Amino acid sequence: MILITEFYVLSVLFACVNGFILDNKHYSGNGETPTFWRTQAKSAITQKARMTLNKGVAKNVILFLGDGMSIPTITAARILKGQLQGQTGEESKLSFEEFPISGLSKTYCQDTQVTDSAASGTAYLCGVKTNIATIGVDGSVTRGDCASQKGAELTSILDWSMAAGKSVGFVTVTRVTDATPASLYANVADRSWEGDHYTSRISGGCKDIASQLIDDYKNVQVIMGGGRRFFRRYDQPDPEHGSNAHYGRRDGRDLVQEWQEGQHILGRTYKYVWNVSDFDSVNPATTDSILGLFEYSHMQYELERKDPNHEVAGEPSLAEMTEKAIKILSKNPKGFFLLVEGGNIDHGHHGGRAKMALYDTLAFQDAVQEGASMTSESDTLIVVTADHAHTMTIAGYPSRGNNILSKVDNGAGGFSHASDGLPYTTLLYGDGPGFSVSTHGHRTDITQVDTTDKHYQQQTAVYKTVETHGGDDVGIFARGPMSYLLAGVHEQNEIAHVMAYASCVGDYSNHNECAASLITG
Repeated sequence: MILITEFYVLSVLFACVNGFILDNKHYSGNGETPTFWRTQAKSAITQKARMTLNKGVAKNVILFLGDGMSIPTITAARILKGQLQGQTGEESKLSFEEFPISGLSKTYCQDTQVTDSAASGTAYLCGVKTNIATIGVDGSVTRGDCASQKGAELTSILDWSMAAGKSVGFVTVTRVTDATPASLYANVADRSWEGDHYTSRISGGCKDIASQLIDDYKNVQVIMGGGRRFFRRYDQPDPEHGSNAHYGRRDGRDLVQEWQEGQHILGRTYKYVWNVSDFDSVNPATTDSILGLFEYSHMQYELERKDPNHEVAGEPSLAEMTEKAIKILSKNPKGFFLLVEGGNIDHGHHGGRAKMALYDTLAFQDAVQEGASMTSESDTLIVVTADHAHTMTIAGYPSRGNNILSKVDNGAGGFSHASDGLPYTTLLYGDGPGFSVSTHGHRTDITQVDTTDKHYQQQTAVYKTVETHGGDDVGIFARGPMSYLLAGVHEQNEIAHVMAYASCVGDYSNHNECAASLITG
């Protein structure tokens, strides 16, 4: 073992000397001389030192939520972005990494070390940590127990913003009844109660998530995502999917029609859309409310969104939905709250398909860039974070610029193969469907496998049909009024409170107890 360790150390040292001294032309060709790094550091420090704290009131709040966007996901997506632009990749930045404030969020929920999107959504949107798989209720609720949720319901930043007269909305690429968006408006003891397909079998009279949105939240002016199946009757065929017999409503209600009738009663100009051409035809200047349900279930992965083999009617991008949402909501002089979720990051990871997750992370950062370009840092608080991590990791010693989706190359010291003599990829999962062994009981040889294919499932240490979440802290990136409150390490539920404090809503609606109290003169 001593000889092996010494060999390893000497190999790494040799590689460092060879890479940075003997072959200095390689790096100096990129301009990365010692002077380059000293200048880069000086510039970064000077910029931070000159930063002033924005202690204004947030007229608008936008929360960008990358579902499952762990720190390794951010790193890998950053590298991918750079490599797609012809760079080595490591030096790149995602749009939100340019924000002046960053911190960490502790994601555990009330009863588990590793959370899900329901409990975490309740934390960062309602300001209270709760039990796994429950939405908009406190920790006294038992999962699946309808009776236990009575009296335990919580309100969210959506409710608080509406009470202050602001316009509100959300866009997502998941079903609009999925855990993250549902945490804005629903109160359920089980996240699976998305439609009455589920709740019709539950005693106690608990309402499904879809009906709560239509019955109780008519003032939500922007609703865009997937999930048509829970809004139409079981005997109403879906325009793309066909039969809706399995998931369709048993209560005889057509919630899309009811939404339209409700908007008419409110005197609003409104539009229901389910495909990209209808979406493109919506003029936000003359539209008060929009309901967009672009898929039977979740919307497509970014890599498949424009593929005619996957999507017949077409879907808008997350950035396009964000743009239209802001244009509709920003007409309110009192301001707005908007949630934007990149939900397919999570789905890609659950399937063990890192390429899918990373391309959706890039689509998510495009949406953040769109939101930032349309708003002013002076009056709009933008928060970018994730609800939980995943088990994907970045491993080995690949060379600078090695394709982030490829196998580890010789890198520093020639360690392209594992101890079993077989190659492995830079991106790996702790668990998931990518676990496989050969007929001889050894790890599968991927020498001839194209690991950059979008369907490739990275190898894992533990077999599970669906990869699990990770318990890591996740990043927080922020800009705008009171964004500096998010620097450091936070309990996840604090995020909701910072947004409320900055915009003077909810528990902080008294202007003597929010950001408004800091304004002098």
